[in-house]
Amino acid sequence: MTDDNDNLNGNEPAENNQLVSVPESLQTDKKIPTLIDGEMKKSYVTYAMSVIVSRALPDVRDGLKPVHRRVLYGMLDLGLSPGKPYKKSARIVGDVIGKYHPHGDSAVYQTLVRMAQDFSMRYPLVDGQGNFGSVDGDSAAAMRYTEARMRDFSELMLEDLDKETVDFSPNYDESLKEPRVLPSAIPNLLVNGSTGIAVGMATSMPPHNLREIVRAVRAIIANPQLPDDELLGMVSGPDFPTGGIIYGRLGIHSAYLHGRGRVLVRSKTEIETNSRGRDAIIVTEIPYQVSKAALIEKIASLVKAKEIEGIADIRDESDREGMRIIFELKREAFPDIVLNQLFKYTQLQTTFSIINLALVDGKPKVLSLRELINEYIRHRHEIVVRRTQFDLTKAEDRANILEGLRIAIHNLDEVIRTIRESKNTESARRSLEERFGLNEKQSHAIVEMRLRMLTGLEIEKIEAEYNELLIKIADLKDLLANQSRRMQLISDELGAIVEKHGDARRTEIVDASDEVTHLDLIPNEPMVVTVSHRGYAKRMSTEVYRAQGRGGKGVQGASFIEEDFVEHLFIALAHSTILVFTDLGRCYWLKVYELPEAARAAKGKALINLIALQPDEKVKAFVPINDFKDPRSLVFATEQGLINKMSLEDFSRPRQGGIHACNLMEGDHLVSVLLASEDQDVMIGSRKGQAIRFEMAGFRQCGRGTRGVKGISLDAGDQVIGMVVLSNKYTILTLTEKGYGKRTPPDEYRLTARAGKGVRNIRITDKNGEAVAIAAVEDSDELMVLTKGGIIIRTPVNQISVLGRDTQGVRVIRVADNDTVADVALTQSEPNLDAPLSITEKSDLAEGRLYTSEELESKPLSLDDDEDGVETNSTSNENELPNSSLPPADTNSELSSDEEP
Repeated sequence: MTDDNDNLNGNEPAENNQLVSVPESLQTDKKIPTLIDGEMKKSYVTYAMSVIVSRALPDVRDGLKPVHRRVLYGMLDLGLSPGKPYKKSARIVGDVIGKYHPHGDSAVYQTLVRMAQDFSMRYPLVDGQGNFGSVDGDSAAAMRYTEARMRDFSELMLEDLDKETVDFSPNYDESLKEPRVLPSAIPNLLVNGSTGIAVGMATSMPPHNLREIVRAVRAIIANPQLPDDELLGMVSGPDFPTGGIIYGRLGIHSAYLHGRGRVLVRSKTEIETNSRGRDAIIVTEIPYQVSKAALIEKIASLVKAKEIEGIADIRDESDREGMRIIFELKREAFPDIVLNQLFKYTQLQTTFSIINLALVDGKPKVLSLRELINEYIRHRHEIVVRRTQFDLTKAEDRANILEGLRIAIHNLDEVIRTIRESKNTESARRSLEERFGLNEKQSHAIVEMRLRMLTGLEIEKIEAEYNELLIKIADLKDLLANQSRRMQLISDELGAIVEKHGDARRTEIVDASDEVTHLDLIPNEPMVVTVSHRGYAKRMSTEVYRAQGRGGKGVQGASFIEEDFVEHLFIALAHSTILVFTDLGRCYWLKVYELPEAARAAKGKALINLIALQPDEKVKAFVPINDFKDPRSLVFATEQGLINKMSLEDFSRPRQGGIHACNLMEGDHLVSVLLASEDQDVMIGSRKGQAIRFEMAGFRQCGRGTRGVKGISLDAGDQVIGMVVLSNKYTILTLTEKGYGKRTPPDEYRLTARAGKGVRNIRITDKNGEAVAIAAVEDSDELMVLTKGGIIIRTPVNQISVLGRDTQGVRVIRVADNDTVADVALTQSEPNLDAPLSITEKSDLAEGRLYTSEELESKPLSLDDDEDGVETNSTSNENELPNSSLPPADTNSELSSDEEP
């Protein structure tokens, strides 16, 4: 006999060797081969869709995720309508978990808490009692301590839910049913927004103002083809519960038209001055979803680390009446700059990314504002249709019963006799149906009718109710047959809601869309930029120097180590770009604000740490630039008298490692670079006191990397010290290494062809030393003179005498025996910080290096401190000039011949 187990296992029977076929359903060890990548893909897609549909994304119709919908429905089950007593949050959470949402209680409670926070939702759906958290980032109290009930908005969300307006589905254990979507009499997704991160996608929809959204919805209902510009004009933009200011509308329009966009949100601030004369920044509103406590803590840490400077004290004076954060500033701080720093480095300014992603018919879709409104209108239209059909069915059922009662009342005696003759209720009902042509519901109502219904008053009520029902039924049928009436009804209902619940905007929107850049954090004021012989650079405000009379001792401008001295000085705006030119003809880029702002006696920061200088390369010229589209040209001058002219746009594309600006001959070095236009004249000055004037149009413009042409012919041992751009508005200032200087009218320098020797510019003697600088100045200018020893004097230019070319000059600064003049620059006595600093043709001191380091290292000559006069060709004729604010008379000066030496 064959063993059943053998048959089941597919073994051979004992009687014979024939194989027995076993059904697959009985094979317990069957293995199905499956590719791992296919199984992983299938499982992941299943998981992803579950997260997308059942957890993370809101439904476009009611704007709720399943957990929000279940919390509200659970509160409805508990009877927690507005005006009813509160119930413990733990009771609500437990009811929701037990009936509809079999997940952790923490997730459900956090959902309940957020729907109760007026700083999280523009129109909260839950009325909480107790500690439900704060804008400081405090968490809510435990659910056993807090209580909650629904708000009016929740009732609007659940309105008509009992009229079969939406479909219901079984809960997780199929013991109850829950709504798949809420009727939502308000466009909740738009007015309250939603955020969520699903698998491979995320939604981030901002809240809006109810009045604006309803106005747009009603406009679309009235005109489905409403132009986009009119629609965008009705909805200004997001309206966050915490207020704030939105800068710019481009991101808003992008989100409304295409479903995605970014908006810049700033805190609402104002600047006040307290009784002590100190400025303070007052913050009254902060961006959406920013924790106030974390924000203040972050700002305090940045102030402590000196990443934000100018704040002396931080106080939080917020109370029940509103938010008030005070940042008291230091006396020297600029309020606007500190505010820009706060915007740049803290969450006082944030970017809100808008992604209008929602579930449409169970599928995720990115929607424009028009599509969001149309989907809501479609949902509300379905609700109105189903509600109207429900009301019509109910009215017809009631009218049917009233018709039966009317028949019974009109045939009362016969009805009573029929009922009395019947054996039981069921036979009475059948007899009435047969006798009077009634239906089952009518006969049942007549049999159940009470005797009090036979009074005259009750009979009148039945007649009145019946007539009213006939009118209502006709109206409901007309409503179902007329779509325009249904759409108008939706519009009217929304209008009534706005009339009751609408409020003003909280978030202000301004057209300015300026991003806070690094430049916004720095005052665009004139700065004195100095670079020492050893390459230490810094910037200082022009206000650190006081104006002094000619011949004064000056103030200490820099303190350097032994053998170091100030070599470069110029004036530029903090936002300007500095073109840095070296003796090797290379160009580097540097922003003025990138230089460290240091005290007067500080040495600054090594220039090699700011630009990538090559070995043995030395900076020779600085050209501050405001606009690279300036039509003027860059003019280069070398020690050996060569000049070159290039377009400014050739230097408009910065490179970190610099570029090759001009080609130099062997042994030659770059001396000066300045800006000039084609209709101007350029003058080159030499160390031996020679100068040549020629037209800019007299030589062609070359490209970068060229050698240029000859500008001046030099004698043996002579070299170029600088260039100036000439104008009849200015005089030519020449300064010597022993502190002597003079001003000369430009018309005394006759125009010649380039490449000549030129004319005499200043008489060089042992008393005044060789020339070190030339500049074009006007009477309103002030002159800054630096010595190698670091002494700075600031004096008005109008105190320097106007003398002829072939004169020695007057004393500008008293130079010690072991010291010589190193550099000069021009500045205004009262800089206008609000006006942009223009790069003018009058002074190459504001545009570049004028002279070489070799000049500044020349051996100092002896100086008689008692001599301070004008020297002409006759060395015995000297006059003392008083230290006065008035320019001295130049009656003793002699002019030399214009003949070339």
